[in-house]
Amino acid sequence: MFDNLSERLESAFKQIKGEGRISEINVATTVKEIRRALVDADVNYKIAKEFTDKVKDKAMGEKVLTAVSPGQLMVKIVKDELVELMGGNAADMNLSARPSVILIAGLQGSGKTTFSGKLAMFLKNKKHLKPLLVAADIYRPAAMEQLRVLAEQVKVPVHIEPDNKDAVSIARNAVAFAKENKHNVVIIDTAGRLAVDEQMMTEVKNIRDAVQPQEILFVVDSMTGQDAVNTAKAFNDRLDFSGVVLTKLDGDTRGGAALSIRYTVEKPIKFVSMGEKLDTLDQFYPERMAQRILGMGDITTLVERAQAQYDEAQAKKLEKKIRQNKFDFEDFKEQLQQIKNMGNIKDLLAMIPGVGKAIKDIDISDDAFKGIEAMINSMTPLERSNPDKIDTSRRKRIAAGSGKKIEEVNAFMKQFEQMRQMMGMMGKMRMPGGLGGMMPGGGMMPGGGGLPKLPGMGGLPFGKK
Repeated sequence: MFDNLSERLESAFKQIKGEGRISEINVATTVKEIRRALVDADVNYKIAKEFTDKVKDKAMGEKVLTAVSPGQLMVKIVKDELVELMGGNAADMNLSARPSVILIAGLQGSGKTTFSGKLAMFLKNKKHLKPLLVAADIYRPAAMEQLRVLAEQVKVPVHIEPDNKDAVSIARNAVAFAKENKHNVVIIDTAGRLAVDEQMMTEVKNIRDAVQPQEILFVVDSMTGQDAVNTAKAFNDRLDFSGVVLTKLDGDTRGGAALSIRYTVEKPIKFVSMGEKLDTLDQFYPERMAQRILGMGDITTLVERAQAQYDEAQAKKLEKKIRQNKFDFEDFKEQLQQIKNMGNIKDLLAMIPGVGKAIKDIDISDDAFKGIEAMINSMTPLERSNPDKIDTSRRKRIAAGSGKKIEEVNAFMKQFEQMRQMMGMMGKMRMPGGLGGMMPGGGMMPGGGGLPKLPGMGGLPFGKK
């Protein structure tokens, strides 16, 4: 996400780094490169020029303090302007009504149905609400079944009327059902088309008029770049939606939609979605996104994801075991599961300042922990709870059971013991979520290219792309 833009901006800042002071010449050169980087990222030229004009005006009006270099000042100015371009502050959902109705609109293939499932999970788990999903796409044969499957996965009820060919009627009936059954949020998944057309716009507008939603969210595929911005404007002119959802941010996207859409339609981006997993939905924070674009990481989101896995009783129990040097393989396996629950490993590491660039060309699989888990699963309960009792013959059996070489098992055991010793020394320092030394702060991460390795990672599939 934004890799190319981040590299181009970093290159632009090099124009002014090392300079003793800000001058009209070095600012002009840097601003020119920034504008090129934005246009290359599929940002509309008019928006890119207006953005860089503001950056230039602010830079020329600043007096550089002794403690701040021109390069650092320029990065700060660009970051502040990126935040402003993307909306300034995070936009909350309007969920004041009971039930609150959320209408989902967008083109076919933008990810509306998947987003509906993700939103239901988000509202259920993070907002502690009782959502109802509604299948109002009466054209695409698989749409209702897809929503039913998603509803089953997130354990949320779904309102489906397979024989009803009137989407407005389905929406009305669903809201009535929600009131009767005390659902406080109704999420209506509407039909899409391959392009904006009158029939689709009329139907979704009629649904809007019938159910009077508190939120109308326009879902857009961020990989379509400037086309996404143009589509958003067409929808907003007819629907006057309340917010934007950017999907597929994990794809090969240049970032133009994220940077341009707020400026064009004057509506906030409320959510960003990455991947097909149902827990990969984040509220959009302009400042955090600006920091990630500029390679500053996103520690706040990382900590929030860790806190979502937090179990106070479990954390206290784990801390006590670490202090007593009794951390075992069962504890290790639980920590691995917590990290996996936080999301894609590479995305997590990219949230750490300075790490994103270092791992850019390293292929970190979502199955990166499978080798470790296979070795732990090949152990007996006695071995898992007593790592010191695993002798050579037991290691050979574990290697055979996990499909690993004895050298890999030996390396894992050695690294695990090193980790135990380090965690014992760091017993008083633990991350929220009871992740202990497993996450940054414990200094152990999967990777290569100079990054410290998490114990047991040696034989995992991390290689150059």
